[in-house]
Amino acid sequence: MGRTHRDSYGGEMSTSSSLIFYCLVFLAEILMFGLLSLVLFWVVYYRGGFAWREDVTKEFNYHPVLMICGFVFFMGHAMLVYRLFRCCNKLTAKILHTFLYLMAVPCIVVATITVFDSHNLRSPPIPNLYSLHSWLGVITIGLFALQLVVGFFSFWLLLCCEQGTVRFRSGLVPVHATFGIITFMLAIATAVTGYTEKAFFSLSADYSMMVDEAWVINAQAASLAGLAILMGFLLYSSRYARSSHPVAIIDPPSSSHYVMTQKTYYYREHE
Repeated sequence: MGRTHRDSYGGEMSTSSSLIFYCLVFLAEILMFGLLSLVLFWVVYYRGGFAWREDVTKEFNYHPVLMICGFVFFMGHAMLVYRLFRCCNKLTAKILHTFLYLMAVPCIVVATITVFDSHNLRSPPIPNLYSLHSWLGVITIGLFALQLVVGFFSFWLLLCCEQGTVRFRSGLVPVHATFGIITFMLAIATAVTGYTEKAFFSLSADYSMMVDEAWVINAQAASLAGLAILMGFLLYSSRYARSSHPVAIIDPPSSSHYVMTQKTYYYREHE
């Protein structure tokens, strides 16, 4: 009988592959939690903490914290769901994936508001959207919004008519997954340019002297680079993707195909 979105992933990795996989995931988790802790330490200890519109300099401090939280922490975990929760059924994984993406939305919205406030409410105001960092940020937010709309449309609204839309949704999955990784990598590039811009504006000549705050800023950017390498490998490597599953050859769905290896038949599902 054909598999549906409620079935489990299945798929077994070898012992060596599992060991490497979970070590890499552990390192990625250290970087994500460590980066979030480090950016909080930076803005509280070196930048004076948080405020709202009564102090636009401190209001800006919400921007790096919430962007890291939304684009790196929540989005990073959302993408790892399909690699980590292999024993869960697909519907559960999709709900968790969507929940983590939705958790990123208020972070990104508030972070965007605070950066515009910190420019527009100054005296005199600072121009908006002139830097490379801001241009990359607009592209990244646009791709994130597009991903959210496409994901919601294809995996939730179309589930109301699951059998009639399975081929269309199967075609969207690799596109959605690829653009998710692209958005995450763009978010990291945007954050790195943002840290560089902030370091030059706030530290000026002290940046080249490598004062303590410069080390903290550079450590955050280096953590982002390491996370980009780890996440790219975990998400692109075929050894950690869903694998084929032996099943009975009964009523094969139109969107799947069977591969025969010696005397064992395998059902390979479109991702």
